[in-house]
Amino acid sequence: MTPRFFFPSPLTAGIEVALPPNVAHHAAQVLRLKRGDAVTLFDGEGGEYRAEVLNATSRAVEVVVSERNAVERESPFEVTLVQALIAAERMDHVVQKAVELGAVAIVPVASARSVTRLDRDRARRRVDHWRQIVIASCEQCGRNRLPVVHAPCDLGAWLTQPRPVSKAGSRLLLAPSATESLGHVAPAASMEILVGPEGGFTPEEASAALAAGFCAVRLGPRILRTETAGPAMLAAMNALWGDWQ
Repeated sequence: MTPRFFFPSPLTAGIEVALPPNVAHHAAQVLRLKRGDAVTLFDGEGGEYRAEVLNATSRAVEVVVSERNAVERESPFEVTLVQALIAAERMDHVVQKAVELGAVAIVPVASARSVTRLDRDRARRRVDHWRQIVIASCEQCGRNRLPVVHAPCDLGAWLTQPRPVSKAGSRLLLAPSATESLGHVAPAASMEILVGPEGGFTPEEASAALAAGFCAVRLGPRILRTETAGPAMLAAMNALWGDWQ
């Protein structure tokens, strides 16, 4: 399989570029790429480019970009995963799998039972870290558009903020006690999934979500861990309505 790398600036056919230092290190030191080897580059705005290594050293890798392939591997519907803040490794897992399964945005929210608490500096570092996970996941799974990772915010603030008309669609609250199953939900072009922390949402938070237009649904009779719930919902949606059919 041809190695895929994200390039953080706009690409065009015919240009020569130096890969970013961290990418160059991986290409040269881990993958052992050499002159003449083929790579695929994408800039996050859709489509991908064939490229060829011109020069590879331990410190730098230069490539020449050739033709653009307009291929897209996005889900047929836009899904935003609103995930209550959870422990670091579990949150990393959620971000990684959400990207692989087609989410277009991930919104970390602080809820009453969230174990993780982030001050401004820690929040900024975590967002930078999650964005690197997004890039690595896109490189691996073939997506050419980078999902957005929003800065963490309070759940109440997220529920009460105005929604753009373009984002109007289904809002689904994953709740083990819900009587409605996902299979009875009508798909929409734009959807939001709201997943609680390790201890679940408080009754007040669940009521606020329902008042904000969320519909409570469940995934079968078993209670899923918070880091499993969001990816499981995305997988089920792909199977029911998306490109897994």
